[in-house]
Amino acid sequence: MLPWSHDFIGRLEQREIDSPALRGNHLGDPHVRPIWVYLPPEYDAHPDRRFPTVYVIQGYTGHVVAWANRGPFRQPYVETADLLFARGDVPGCVMVYVDAWTAYGGSQYVDSPGTGNYHTYLCDDIVSWVDANYRTIPDRRSRAITGKSSGGFGAMITPMLRPDLFAALATHAGDTLYESCYLPEFAQAVRVLRNYDHDINIWWQDFNSRVAWTKPGDEALITALGCSAAFSADTDGTPLLPFDQVTGRVIDDRWQRWLDWDPVRMVAKHRDAVLALDWVWIDAGKSDEYYLDLGAQAFRAELENVGVPEEKVFFELIEARHGGIDYRYPMALEWLAHRLVRE
Repeated sequence: MLPWSHDFIGRLEQREIDSPALRGNHLGDPHVRPIWVYLPPEYDAHPDRRFPTVYVIQGYTGHVVAWANRGPFRQPYVETADLLFARGDVPGCVMVYVDAWTAYGGSQYVDSPGTGNYHTYLCDDIVSWVDANYRTIPDRRSRAITGKSSGGFGAMITPMLRPDLFAALATHAGDTLYESCYLPEFAQAVRVLRNYDHDINIWWQDFNSRVAWTKPGDEALITALGCSAAFSADTDGTPLLPFDQVTGRVIDDRWQRWLDWDPVRMVAKHRDAVLALDWVWIDAGKSDEYYLDLGAQAFRAELENVGVPEEKVFFELIEARHGGIDYRYPMALEWLAHRLVRE
């Protein structure tokens, strides 16, 4: 495997989108965002044909340019996806790589006074822009959304909230079953905050004054701050932590606001939308550090509880931790590409 850039068989366009939904957001993050759109080889070969669309969203602290990052002995997803479609036996899809970075590292793809209207940005601004600028099939059964970790969370909740847009998803180690994936990090965060007068705002000032990720606890605290901005912000945009910063005791009303965004708990509340799903891919590593293998099992069980037919769901737990599962992305993409509705 050659460790340098790849000559695309299809075409990757790197463009920008001006998002009305992100204008004036609380963090002052840009409303003009990069967006990458991949066009399969068939797109130019058949100018009269329209294509299904797969929207790709990232994990926490991910941004669109990171899709070009090249690890040792592995190719970036933009390249493995291109090679997948270049084989000739996988029907082509337009792929949309979405940027949802915030000053806190991520948005969780929800609308919040603490970060901005990232759900509206994704569903209204981006989808309409893609359909207006490319030969897509503008139908829910021809759209899928995929992601890993926080992106997997976004992939789970977006079709529940917007069943008019998406009928298929793939979630790789998506954030869910919050008592398993988030509560352990709260205790770690409280211990670290002893060094900052029990005040996450003092830590945030310190974090921004130095090289990132150079002190123990940075990861737990950025997750707590960013997810609080997404899930439990005050009306003025202030992130409200769901735990006491001195004792670690959970603050019930704030924690409930987080639980309301737990995909496991959302399934029953959005039963009709869930039953309207055509296809669901779920996987996670058996040794995931955030216990998202348990979350994957719980999400699958909830789908079964509301009556989603078994044949609509692909489920697998693999020998892996939270990282290093990017090789699963093209597997899910191939599975979806064969199932999305075409003209």
